[in-house]
Order: sequence, then C-alpha cells, then structure tokens
Amino acid sequence: MGKFEIKTDKSGKFRFNLKAGNGQVILSSQGYSSKAACENGIDSVKKHAQDDDNFERNKAKDGSPYFNLKASNGQVIGNSEMYSSESAMENGIASVKKNAPEASVDEVS
Repeated sequence: MGKFEIKTDKSGKFRFNLKAGNGQVILSSQGYSSKAACENGIDSVKKHAQDDDNFERNKAKDGSPYFNLKASNGQVIGNSEMYSSESAMENGIASVKKNAPEASVDEVS
C-alpha cells in the first residue's frame, strides 16, 4: 500500500512524497509554508488522482516524459520523476491513481 511522507526541507518548507508500496517515489509536491497547507495538498492529491483529465503529460527538454497532477483550478499539486519512456510514465500515473486514495500519511524528520 502506498503512503505519503511529509518532511521539512532545508529552507523550512513542508513537502510531501507519495510512495508506492515498493517505496518508490511516484509523486512529489512543491514546498508549503505550513504543515497544514501540506496536508491540504495531500487531500487534494487524494481527491484529484482518480480523474485522468487531471494528469498533464509533458516532455522535458531532453525528451524524457513526466507528468503533473493538477487540481480542478489548474494548480499543479504534484509532479513526477522523469521517465525513460511514455509507457513507464503511464505506469507511474496508474500507480498514483491506485495508491493515492487510500495512502496513509507519515511525518519524517
């Protein structure tokens, strides 16, 4: 089962990673100014991950595919790693859809 991990970065911002059952990071957040805002971001991922229309598929300058998960207002709430192929990216999207809704939340120091 997947889980969200909340941690504080070097600048004091709160960030979350959604990890699949195997421990691999499948979605990462922006920096949030408070833990409560970060937790709201997690709630937003859980809410928006089920709708394929919320996944924006992109290519980096080097051609590597990646995706962003957007809220209904168009704001990016999470982004993926760079993938080696479009099929690998689609597997990543499927993993977010599968893991996000029931994922637990852990705080990592």
